[in-house]
Formats: sequence, C-alpha cells, structure tokens
Amino acid sequence: MQVSRQRFEELVADALDSIPERLGKVMDNVAVIVEDWPAPEQSVGSGHTLLGLYQGVDLTRRSPLSYAGAMPDKIFIFRGPISDLARDEAELARLVRTTVIHEVAHHFGISDQRLQELGWA
Repeated sequence: MQVSRQRFEELVADALDSIPERLGKVMDNVAVIVEDWPAPEQSVGSGHTLLGLYQGVDLTRRSPLSYAGAMPDKIFIFRGPISDLARDEAELARLVRTTVIHEVAHHFGISDQRLQELGWA
C-alpha cells in the first residue's frame, strides 16, 4: 500500500501522538526519522524485514556521567518495507503504529523478548 511520503509521515506522527503523555514526556534526546529503506549497514540479515530500528543508549542505561553531551538517539521508521506489507491504509496505519511503539519501547529499555510477550513484536 503506497502513500505519499507526507501521508506516511502523518501516520508516524499519529503513532507518536498515541503514546500516553506521561511516557512521551519522559522520552529524552531521541529523534524519529522516516527513511525509505534501511541502509546496508542497518540490515538484519537474509530473510528478515526491518520495519524500524532504534540506535542509541536506552533510558535504563544512561547516567549523567556516561551520557552527558551525547548526540540524540535515533528511531528509524522504514517506509518501503512497511508499505510493502500493508494491503490497505488501515493496515498501513496499524503497522506504522506497531513499529513506532516497538522502537519507542527500545528507547525505554524494553527487550524484543518482552515486546513479544506484550504483543508488540
């Protein structure tokens, strides 16, 4: 399901807006970036489709001494793979929301295993 880049970015913004305000206020020093496709160095290997990626130091591993002056963490949301999986705009919105929440959860230090248990993997 292909939509314009602007519409896709709106879906990402909607997903971010759906995060409870008390959690959104705690997010710190992280940028959310929409890319069309993962770069080769972001690949997870053959047979896997990368929809999003968190790169940084999660909140549970930060300290004032070890994280002072750090560049922002990055959450990448990949438009191409998500669009290829969606059959219609409703499914596209669901996939975007799931991916955004999954990557934001990594920012909070939640593991893939725990996300699977919670149904967000």
